[in-house]
Amino acid sequence: MKKTVVFPYGRGSVEAHIEEAQLKAVLVNRGTAALDEASGWVKKEQEQYVLDALENPIGTPRLSELSKGKNKIVLVTSDHTRAVPSRITLPLLLAEIRKGNPAADITIMIATGLHRATTEAEQRSMFGDAIVDKEKIVVHDAFDDDNMVYVCGLPSGAEFYVNRLAYEADMIVTEGFIEPHFFAGFSGGRKSILPGIASAATVNENHSFKAIASPYAKAGVLGQNPISVDMVYAARKMKVAFILNVALDEEKKIIGAFAGDLEEAHEKGCGFVNRLARVEPVTGDIVITSNGGYPLDQNLYQAPKAASTAEACAGEDGVIILVGSCTDGLGGSSFARLMQMGSPAEINEYLSKIPPRESISEQWCVQVFSQMLMKHKIILVTDGIDEETIKKINMIPAKTVDEALELAFGFKGADASVVAIPDGVAVMAV
Repeated sequence: MKKTVVFPYGRGSVEAHIEEAQLKAVLVNRGTAALDEASGWVKKEQEQYVLDALENPIGTPRLSELSKGKNKIVLVTSDHTRAVPSRITLPLLLAEIRKGNPAADITIMIATGLHRATTEAEQRSMFGDAIVDKEKIVVHDAFDDDNMVYVCGLPSGAEFYVNRLAYEADMIVTEGFIEPHFFAGFSGGRKSILPGIASAATVNENHSFKAIASPYAKAGVLGQNPISVDMVYAARKMKVAFILNVALDEEKKIIGAFAGDLEEAHEKGCGFVNRLARVEPVTGDIVITSNGGYPLDQNLYQAPKAASTAEACAGEDGVIILVGSCTDGLGGSSFARLMQMGSPAEINEYLSKIPPRESISEQWCVQVFSQMLMKHKIILVTDGIDEETIKKINMIPAKTVDEALELAFGFKGADASVVAIPDGVAVMAV
């Protein structure tokens, strides 16, 4: 008898049909099932979580108090690749700022990191028409060197350059959401600044081959993580006054909000997410996962997040089936070029010789994929990338998850065991 497992794909889903006897485990974020009133969690409306967090900040006065006397305020938010529920959070943040300072000159800055610019249509989808029509919005461009300011050296030795508008602000406020991150430990908090609004050169050096290779640069780890240490240092140097980070359930609805100090509020949120996301790894001959659907599966560049979770369950030579719509194709031009420059071993060798200060944009995802591909076959299920390109990046194309399973059983044997991780981004198998 076969069991159906559903995987997020774009704005919809795809299915896998797996013999129950061979389906060893389905690993999921426990979500609200891991929470109860004994742990201090109470079910509320989404807006109420945010309002309660803003009214009871962690480690700082209320934002309405902090905003008094501040003229130029920059509110940093996430871009189109992140599922931050800004339609809910931004109006509440703006209202809280103006409660203390009705005349504040507020700029909403979209933290693109090295991603492409967020379009107006995407902004309207993310923020709502009222904010796009009435508020001042700036899209960060990491490659505009003329608009960058040198701030300081970072603990790793990297040079920190940041968006001039943010540097010249009287106060910086950031918003985001927290999920496991495959080399920064967790998303959110300090990431709004680095990589969010830093220069391309700074981001590249922070994400160097050496940094990514650290044993501490992995999901769920903040302490001693060289990438996160640099990020926190950079955000502190920018004197981030207040953050609002949320935690989301599998439907991308708010189930927790954490506001206040850059580190204290973020750490509280990370602890909350850790309880939901951490699962015991289960090893399978075949591991199937997705990149969580829209917006994160818009390209392959983002997919190492889920693939890294799958690898934790794939043993020494398990086959990984990776599901993603990839409507924007491979992703950035550097990622696309590097992924197609040779065998996985050749690519890894090339990247390993690049000094941190000469790091190439997007090489970190290539590094993760190349090292994974040296041990595992990866079957890519997507409509967004043509078969020939998939082969050029050393992966195996498939149109459906069931087709991918047939291929995987061919490699591992008809009786191979299967582990399914429907949303690999939302789970830490550690």
